[in-house]
Amino acid sequence: MTTRAVTPYRSPVTAPRESFWHLVHAEWTKFRTVRGWVIAALVTILAITAFAFLAGSISGGCTAVSGASAAASTAACPVQPTGPGGEPVQDAFYFVHRQLTGNGTITAQLTSLTGQVDVGPGSNGQPQTAPGLQPWSKAGIIIKENTAQGSAYAAMMATGSNGVRMQWDYVNDTPGLPGSVSVSAPRWLRLVRDGDTVTGYDSADGAHWMPVGTVTLPGLTTTVKAGLFTAAPGTDAATVTGVFQHIGLSWPATGWTATNVGGTGPNGVGQPGTLSQSGGALTVTGGSGDIAPAAGISVQRALLGTFFGLVPLIVVSAMFMTGEYRRGLIRVSLTAAPRRGRLLAAKAVVIGAVGFVAGLVAATLALAVATPIVRRTGIPVWPASPLTEARMVAGTGALLALAGVLALAIGTIVRRSAPAIAAVIVVIFVPYLLAFGPLSGGHGRAGGGGGGWALQVTPVAAMAAQQALPKFYQVTAVYRVSDGYYPLPGWAGLAVECAWAAAALALAFYLLRRRDA
Repeated sequence: MTTRAVTPYRSPVTAPRESFWHLVHAEWTKFRTVRGWVIAALVTILAITAFAFLAGSISGGCTAVSGASAAASTAACPVQPTGPGGEPVQDAFYFVHRQLTGNGTITAQLTSLTGQVDVGPGSNGQPQTAPGLQPWSKAGIIIKENTAQGSAYAAMMATGSNGVRMQWDYVNDTPGLPGSVSVSAPRWLRLVRDGDTVTGYDSADGAHWMPVGTVTLPGLTTTVKAGLFTAAPGTDAATVTGVFQHIGLSWPATGWTATNVGGTGPNGVGQPGTLSQSGGALTVTGGSGDIAPAAGISVQRALLGTFFGLVPLIVVSAMFMTGEYRRGLIRVSLTAAPRRGRLLAAKAVVIGAVGFVAGLVAATLALAVATPIVRRTGIPVWPASPLTEARMVAGTGALLALAGVLALAIGTIVRRSAPAIAAVIVVIFVPYLLAFGPLSGGHGRAGGGGGGWALQVTPVAAMAAQQALPKFYQVTAVYRVSDGYYPLPGWAGLAVECAWAAAALALAFYLLRRRDA
């Protein structure tokens, strides 16, 4: 007689109950039924949103004296010019120009670039200068819509120590020939206008030309200004002098008009420029000024409350596991879910989802609250595109979710709430404080010495996901953490925090499997 194998009976409800998502649902039920945990998640949202109301006061906007004349108010709170894209800009330089109607080409040879830099106050307290050039001191040729600050332009220039550059509309820059300008190593520059399109060329000998860039200036008027310019970034005592020869214009024109763009007051040049002509060479000297992006603020400061919102989230995330050890419920959980890795993963999914949703809601509310407040400060506000704001919102959700998972993992490792919470706060908050402290090596400069490294290798690096202020290569500036700049791109910062959370989860999983409940 043949014995047949008998398949054990399995209830049809067993498989769903053993599924991972059933376990996630059970952990979510556990979370939402503890009132204190739900309240902590709401406090996270409220803390981030509440600090958005302080965005205007933190910015320290300029306020003119009540009852003062229009001229006095402008002097006290000068109006910051804005570029074609709405960004705050510097637009103050010495401009020697002629009128160009329609298409045309301007060519010039730059044979000398010299200047004076501020070396600090002398014994009499007055500014002292010495021969020299700032790295972004510049002289060259430019086609500009008009002499109003913030109007569209394209320029070819030689700089103090960054070679030849083509720059346009303040925020754009591309390199040309490297090296410094001298009589033995002159630089030939050329701009060709064709409608809204301007192409820049450079040459070392005036015979062999290389294109540097072709740009489109939307809506460029038919009649524009074209000519020579100098600009000396720095203090009011700085100057720069360019000597131009072999100036060629493709259109008939007579005489040059000299303009200090921006004037010599607020948002203008420090001292009037000068023009001299000798034997076919034009010597153009300009006082301090620049054609470049300007400092401003951003709606990014609406999210300054993120650090305060992290605290209740870290607490509840750690307690989501340590609470079970404290109450002795971990044995019940492991009996119901004997595959310990699945239990830890389910808790991570729940706490990560809570953090992500809390971050999304909080960031959305904070931006809605702070945007009109920041714009009323009187300080130039950098425009943020809808895509940038969406990245800030999603990034806030992601960094809160990862912080929650990190706290959960550390809670699993140490099994006690207080040490777990303290450990997470140390690895997130202390590196941020180091970036401002005496060890920062640059007063909070992003990527500087001392505290700068901490913003690249610790979980706080994820704060870069909230950054909305752009960094520009073509300006001399210190990009500080206190101003909202971080050394890593947003995605890289989140990757650093993700690595910390993954490493902590891996160690927690290892210990959870090896230790008794």
